[in-house]
Amino acid sequence: MAADTRSDTAATDRFEDVDWDEIGGLGFTRRTLALGTSALAYVVAVAYDVFLTESALLSGTNWLFLLTLLAGVFFVAWPLADNRRLTAYYWRRFKKNRAAVISAIYLLVVFVLGTFGPMLIAKPELNVLAAYQPPVFLTVDSSVPTSCVGQVVDGMCHGSWKYPLGTTSDGKGIARLVVFGMRVSMQVGLITMLIVISIGTVVGTSAAYFSGLVDEVLMRYVDIQQTFPTFFLFLIVTYLFKPSLFLLITIFGFLGWGGIGRLVRSEALQRREESYIQAAENAGASDGWIIRRHLMPNVSNTVITAATLLIPSFILFEATFAFLGLTDPSTPSWGQVISSGRGDLDSAWWIATIPGVFLFFTVLAFNFVGDALRDALDPRSEGDA
Repeated sequence: MAADTRSDTAATDRFEDVDWDEIGGLGFTRRTLALGTSALAYVVAVAYDVFLTESALLSGTNWLFLLTLLAGVFFVAWPLADNRRLTAYYWRRFKKNRAAVISAIYLLVVFVLGTFGPMLIAKPELNVLAAYQPPVFLTVDSSVPTSCVGQVVDGMCHGSWKYPLGTTSDGKGIARLVVFGMRVSMQVGLITMLIVISIGTVVGTSAAYFSGLVDEVLMRYVDIQQTFPTFFLFLIVTYLFKPSLFLLITIFGFLGWGGIGRLVRSEALQRREESYIQAAENAGASDGWIIRRHLMPNVSNTVITAATLLIPSFILFEATFAFLGLTDPSTPSWGQVISSGRGDLDSAWWIATIPGVFLFFTVLAFNFVGDALRDALDPRSEGDA
């Protein structure tokens, strides 16, 4: 009887009567529960660090980096792990590009070293007596270093494993500077990307879905924002306040999403006319539900590809500003090290060259990965799975 009653009730329920805001029942998925718990713990930790401690446990940049890692876990890694069949399909398409696979491995190494390396090794310290040490397996005239740490043979100073990549003009180990520079590059690239993608996706999908006055206002604001010289604003802010990585990330993050907003809007306008959107509207689904459950997921492939291609540009921005001396000098950066060695290229070429090589390959790797992701995620791209 109970089964018959449930069947009769289900039969009398109309599609139009579905409460779209409560789709999925009263329970929560494991991902939702984990996300909520992590978000609450994150807010509590930040509040404790800001209001209840005399000296901050983590800087603002590190807190934003932690938030970025959490977002990556719950909105990238978790969905891929849940949908293994689709993930395997994407991987088959992605691995066709061998350069992208090698680039992805390289970026994974850079990410791991940059994230955990600074926790395990000490920050490079000034040591004038160890200035201009050559990299291991290389030699330089013994008159170049202040005092040779390695062996001196026939008037040539040999590199030492104490400084495997050599030292700068002030005796700082380049190997440690490279590792700390990895963290700076990952923080700038990933945090700024998260801010840009989040705002651009919300604005783009909202403009496409609501159209009319909302679309006009949002897009005219984007026009104004894109004509504003972000570089000069950064100069003014660094002049008024102490230059920091946090300022650079927030300024370029909150003022650099215009292009992504337009890209997402263009993609969402096509999705807006799909039959499943119209069916959801006719069934009484709320605007927020349609945007969150239909538009955003269906433009995610475009967003992911654009995000991957955005990261290297932000890394180059930071390196450029560091090279010009417009960032915090106490924060080791690849651009900063390159700048410090530009006057010693004739006698100590490794100071500027080694960080430059890492910067070059990191930017190149992101571009390779971005191109491969575009081919893998876009069903309209050529080639079969």
